[in-house]
Amino acid sequence: MRVMVAADGLAKSFVLHLQGGVRLDVLRDVGLTVMAGECVVLAGRSGAGKSTLLRMLYGNYRADDGRILIRHNETMVDLTQATTEQIIAVRHYSLGYVSQFLRAIPRVPSLDIVAETLLRRGVDLAQARRQAAAMLERLGIGPRLHSLPPATFSGGEQQRVNLARTFVAPWPVLLLDEPTASLDAANRDEVVRLINEVKDAGAAVIGILHDISSRERIADRTMTLTPLTNPSTSLESV
Repeated sequence: MRVMVAADGLAKSFVLHLQGGVRLDVLRDVGLTVMAGECVVLAGRSGAGKSTLLRMLYGNYRADDGRILIRHNETMVDLTQATTEQIIAVRHYSLGYVSQFLRAIPRVPSLDIVAETLLRRGVDLAQARRQAAAMLERLGIGPRLHSLPPATFSGGEQQRVNLARTFVAPWPVLLLDEPTASLDAANRDEVVRLINEVKDAGAAVIGILHDISSRERIADRTMTLTPLTNPSTSLESV
């Protein structure tokens, strides 16, 4: 099996300017290796740094220390040293990410939001829209909603558009931040099937899932993070 993600010595802290410049240490000397076809679920109580680690692996947060190697075009790219252009290239082709929130340009139809993932890879517009429509329908977003912007949808529908935008394309490495949140049982089951399918295809998956049933069906192992600070001073979002 090939190593797809190799991170070691990671550290991250934040300065809370609204609290008098207090320094909050979130992660210290964290390491993680994930193989092709493996799913690692991050666990730990609120404030342990799960979402922070996921955002560091995606390059949204710069590490204070350590390295993050992601397999891209058969080479390992260190995101802690990569240029902005290199990070964008890795994100377009090798590193998929489902956040807890759908961030999309207002008034853009759901179909086009999902198809954009494929268009960035040079897929023909008609083909990209066909694949986008099929993935939306698989996640319970029917054709009558494809021309509507997600801002008009419920929270669960927006999350499914968010999922479709990522799962419509193959990714060597896939990061999932609460992918089953806001979903009903049927759609949770479908997301679990999608995750297991990408694992079978050789993707390395790293996720945060508080839904125990879903976690048990996809996780090959669990990595538990422990808060470094007193819970009263921790950040709920990290």
